[in-house]
Amino acid sequence: MDILIVDDEASIRRATSIALEAAGHYVETAETGAVALTNLKETSFDLVLLDLYLGEESGLQVLEVIRREHPGVHVVMFTANATIPNAVEATRLGAVDFLEKPFSPDQLRQSLKRIATLRSLERKVEELKTEVSRQAPPAQVESNNPALQRSLEVFFRAADTQASILILGESGTGKTMIARAIHERSACRDKPFVTVSCPSLSRELLESDLFGHVKGAFTGALRDTWGKVKAAEGGTLFLDEIGELPLEIQPKLLRLLQEREYERLGEATPRKANVRVIAATNRNLQEWVAEGRFREDLFYRLNVISAVMPPLRERPEDLIPYAERFFKFFTREFGRKVRGFSHEALQALRAHDWPGNVRELRNAIERAVILAEGEQITPCDLPEAAHAARSGAEDSKLTVGGRVSIELLECEHIRRVMASTASLDEAAQVLGIDSATLYRKRKRYQLDGP
Repeated sequence: MDILIVDDEASIRRATSIALEAAGHYVETAETGAVALTNLKETSFDLVLLDLYLGEESGLQVLEVIRREHPGVHVVMFTANATIPNAVEATRLGAVDFLEKPFSPDQLRQSLKRIATLRSLERKVEELKTEVSRQAPPAQVESNNPALQRSLEVFFRAADTQASILILGESGTGKTMIARAIHERSACRDKPFVTVSCPSLSRELLESDLFGHVKGAFTGALRDTWGKVKAAEGGTLFLDEIGELPLEIQPKLLRLLQEREYERLGEATPRKANVRVIAATNRNLQEWVAEGRFREDLFYRLNVISAVMPPLRERPEDLIPYAERFFKFFTREFGRKVRGFSHEALQALRAHDWPGNVRELRNAIERAVILAEGEQITPCDLPEAAHAARSGAEDSKLTVGGRVSIELLECEHIRRVMASTASLDEAAQVLGIDSATLYRKRKRYQLDGP
């Protein structure tokens, strides 16, 4: 933890600092309440050890300000004049513990242990709130596919170790879900699971998001901030799409993996980190290493344990069971009285090649449950791409002049041209459009490339 000691006696500040730093904590000190409040504005702390009497100042008044302006910081009061009324008042104002000076190292350790337990429970509550707000369907960690079963066995056998894990596979195959399942099977299951999306931010903002920054480190850095590494302390740091991590940040991640150390952006103070790293990518990192786009040493450090999540089109035995689980979840979630899939809807699901994988399937079932007008889901309730797949497979209604929309005709025409050409550029040339337009249309219709 990062701890601020506030006491007007230098000997107490020094002795307590030595004990805390020996236990691996980061410590700063302040001799007055005013200095302490300034430090809290400039730097983030997990815990404040606050003396009840600071010369002419009242520690209780300082406690009130801390709880009002920094509600996420825990405060432990200590004093040489401990009385029951003082302890009651400190607790009423928000202190989480009360120690009588002189306190022993063991008493201090016990107090810190209680704080750590409290912080863990608070994080768990926040995670549960987040999970409820996401309204996510149940994780699909079972499979009838032999290839995926082998991958799951590898992941789950390594779950209870500190080894780095690399999850490979196309977008939408469930890499994030598997990372969370690994975390839940590990020894740090009651600690945070923190995700960093590597492609989502600029290099500077991504480095700040990952490691944190100090005030003035870059334009807009108005205060000290802790990053995701700090937030994941004791738990799992999940690096999604690690292949997109900028080259400039890769040495810093390598240092985190090898030495368990990092520095905030704009700061030269090394800080220890206790996190387990799981990474995922849809890229061929070995090819990227050969092209100089990914560090070889970082690749081998990440690739201690790795396995592939096969795409859904290679797992036909999983398609309908997954669809039915999503169906049950969303009918319960939305309170819909839909009984199941029609025979034609199941045919449409099987005919589609699901380029968006499990993510696309989940979205398709959610949409179908919401839009279904009858007692069963029909092909008309499914997205255009899945509906077009069945129509294309039957090769009957998709004809010029038929009773189909222009959008459906365009989707199927693009799909067939892409299937018969060797590259997107060639497909664009046949279609008479530029590559950028084809890219947008492919994304709109959720079509896989040639």
